[in-house]
Amino acid sequence: MKARELIGTAQVPGGAPLRLFRRGDDFMIVLDRNELMNSRMSGSEEALALMTIERLGGRIASPHVLIGGYGMGFTLRAALGMLPATARATVAELVPTIIEWARGPMADLTAGCLDDRRVTIVQSDVAEVIQAGRATYDAILLDVDNGPDGLVREANGWLYSMRGLSAARAALRPGGVLAVWSAAPDVAFVRRLRGAGFDVDEVAVRARSNGKGPRHVIWFAQPA
Repeated sequence: MKARELIGTAQVPGGAPLRLFRRGDDFMIVLDRNELMNSRMSGSEEALALMTIERLGGRIASPHVLIGGYGMGFTLRAALGMLPATARATVAELVPTIIEWARGPMADLTAGCLDDRRVTIVQSDVAEVIQAGRATYDAILLDVDNGPDGLVREANGWLYSMRGLSAARAALRPGGVLAVWSAAPDVAFVRRLRGAGFDVDEVAVRARSNGKGPRHVIWFAQPA
């Protein structure tokens, strides 16, 4: 097996550094000893977009989707494959180096999605973007941690708090969807979602696009 090659390091504001590794054609983004992303395991991140847009049901002519954050772009590319030409996809990415990696060493993986005319990249904390929105988004897709616990940076915990969930609810248009990716179930988070006024659907998905690999969880929450 080939050794991992360190490609670059990115500082997360208020958090530990992220490291980008490459092994052959595969990429890994690592936080301390936690592998946050792997280019071979895109299935659940793609499902985050596909299953959310399916829930919108094609009833919106020009949907506006907020994605936080970019990661390796799996969620964004999957969303663009389903969204109409009139849609908008806003990507909130706090760490500018992530976008530099996407345009640099991972350009083949990015496949030009950042240059799609429907896409707007906002270098900002997704929490700030959510707070600034009032009935702005048809869907909010969150994949900024390994779960609802602020792993990447402590401040991310706000997103999963009652205040954060209430702000997300306010940022959604009528019939909108809040979708949250997690590496594992979290009963307490489901209670908070319901306490914030959401109906919740918890779905288990496989990490790989071929239906194999570990089971991850996506919560789809819609205002009750």
